Amino acid sequence: MQLDSSVRYISGIGETRAKAFEKAGVFTVRDLLEYFPRRYENRGETRKLFDLPDGETASVVVRIDSAPKEGRGKSGKYYVRVSSSDDTGTLYMTFFNQKWIAKTLSPGRVFRVYGKISMGQYGRDTVNPALEPYIPGMKGIYPVYPLSGALTQSLVAKAASQALPLADEIPDVLPQELQRQFALLHKPQAIKLMHSPQSESDVAAASRTLAFEELTVFQLALRRMRSGRDDRVSHALTQKDTGVRAFFQNLPFPLTGAQQRAVKEIFADLQRPVPMMRLVQGDVGSGKTVLSVAAAYLCAKNGFQTAVMAPTEILARQHYATFEKMLSPYGINVLLITGGMTAAQKRNARAATADGTADVVIGTNAVIQSGVDFNNLALAVTDEQHRFGVLQRSALVNKGAGGKTPHTLVMSATPIPRTLSLILYGDLDISILDERPPGRQKVVTRAVSSAERAAVNSFLTSEKQKGHQIFVVCPLVEESELTEAESATERFEQIQKELPDFRCGLLHGKMKQKDKDEVMERFRAHELDLLVSTTVIEVGVDVPNATVMVVENAERFGLSTLHQLRGRIGRGTQKSYCILISGSNSERARERLDTMCRTDDGFEIARTDLKLRGPGDFFGERQSGELRFKVASSADMPLVEQTRAAVDVILENGLLEREDYAALRDATEKLWQDNLRGNTLN
Repeated sequence: MQLDSSVRYISGIGETRAKAFEKAGVFTVRDLLEYFPRRYENRGETRKLFDLPDGETASVVVRIDSAPKEGRGKSGKYYVRVSSSDDTGTLYMTFFNQKWIAKTLSPGRVFRVYGKISMGQYGRDTVNPALEPYIPGMKGIYPVYPLSGALTQSLVAKAASQALPLADEIPDVLPQELQRQFALLHKPQAIKLMHSPQSESDVAAASRTLAFEELTVFQLALRRMRSGRDDRVSHALTQKDTGVRAFFQNLPFPLTGAQQRAVKEIFADLQRPVPMMRLVQGDVGSGKTVLSVAAAYLCAKNGFQTAVMAPTEILARQHYATFEKMLSPYGINVLLITGGMTAAQKRNARAATADGTADVVIGTNAVIQSGVDFNNLALAVTDEQHRFGVLQRSALVNKGAGGKTPHTLVMSATPIPRTLSLILYGDLDISILDERPPGRQKVVTRAVSSAERAAVNSFLTSEKQKGHQIFVVCPLVEESELTEAESATERFEQIQKELPDFRCGLLHGKMKQKDKDEVMERFRAHELDLLVSTTVIEVGVDVPNATVMVVENAERFGLSTLHQLRGRIGRGTQKSYCILISGSNSERARERLDTMCRTDDGFEIARTDLKLRGPGDFFGERQSGELRFKVASSADMPLVEQTRAAVDVILENGLLEREDYAALRDATEKLWQDNLRGNTLN
């Protein structure tokens, strides 16, 4: 068996299971060796039940006290429930859809149990924990692999263990000079420890080595992209005879100093014959949209088209309304393209885009799909960049015509520490909006417990009587047997009973687009007093009459998400309130929510979020469009700093030309060819 052998030749896999691996992107033995665990469980460090805080994930050793009980829950799911204990307390374990497990839970047997353990009415509770017969000295560190389709943890772990001897054939990418300087392992050793660590320090050393390699290669490729920018040609726009001064004078509000600085930077870029590559990063409500409208105005008055890509259809439609209102008085034609349009509407929109009738084309990722061709695209605007990425942004840029690269303007309302921006947006110049526009109110934020719901409902009633509207956001769409978190559908039904005089609506991502649009329009038109939603309203939704944001199970959200949600209110002239309802008593949850109550500075919140949640959870799934790292996290600030410094030294001293840097040079070239050069800015 070789590194390039198919995984089907590994014992226990075969043709059928090989197809399951292939769906996860694992085709060869080398792919399997580089299919790393997404996390690790330290089951070896056992705790006593009495010592566990509510909601902590831990490992405990318990004895089964009585025969298990079997039944079905209200959703029809089969469950097994059993009582167990150690010498400090009782633990009730519930297993859903695991009928076989009842036979193993014999009274008197001792198990090691690993899972989230919560305070219940009669003792501690845990749902679907990992369960193993207890043997003193048993294995402690368990890798947890990402799974899809028919893959199971045991199948992946067994296959990886068989392939581990071949890790010695994988060469180092980083030269020994860097390995010594930054105390890194050889790559084969790091790969072995990733799959079979004996301690947490093994995991730390291995993941740091592999992450260092990934970040170094990625930053070298980004530097190459940026250095080649001046070799490309773009349309040089002019302000002469465009009436741009009158455009700004006619705005219904004065620009802040930060907006004025950003406009000067953007317009200076647009007037150069090389493509602008600029990120406008501003906190919630800092006034980014008007900057993109102004850039589109200048572009249209020069006879060119602008494309605007938003992450959700709700935000795309909102941008369409804003751009159309601000630009149509100047004879600029604004067009909307979304996936929810009829075939005839799409044909007409594509025709107007292709023949240049549409000056500004706004949409979701529908604007980058094949069949959407621009007549003379000169400006590409991407909103909420953290939801797209280098590759999707580039697909829009590649819509340019006439052999010229469009200018690129990227907007993000997710505050990110500046050093982190340099790795996420290494190919972009950055403008920061750090002022709040006049009239934007500071939102009063309070954290309360779920026991105070009656007082919350009383407050909501008083706001409704003032003619104001309310958002209620839940972490889930539907009720789950595996968590106590509020679901949007469940909370919607409860509120209708608790507040019968309220006109309520429900909005979540599983609804059809037509139904989502209808609910949102009813809320905007004040046909609804209260909207129960998931985080589908996190970005961009603008309802100035909404003065209250209630977040259920607020401890389950990242601070950056809570900050985005809070940004949906305080957009009018009325005083606004954000109420964070938490069902957790943990010190960590309280600390995070206290941060939200203490400050509305998005950059401070981002720094705190990074500190409290750690690199692995800072971005979560929001980087779905970003170039994916196998091990590295772009939020691992110390490692980002170290690799940036290393890349500076490598490039300043021409080290890539040396023979001992050949493997690093080749890896950079491969990343460039496979992921950046063909898909981005050429």
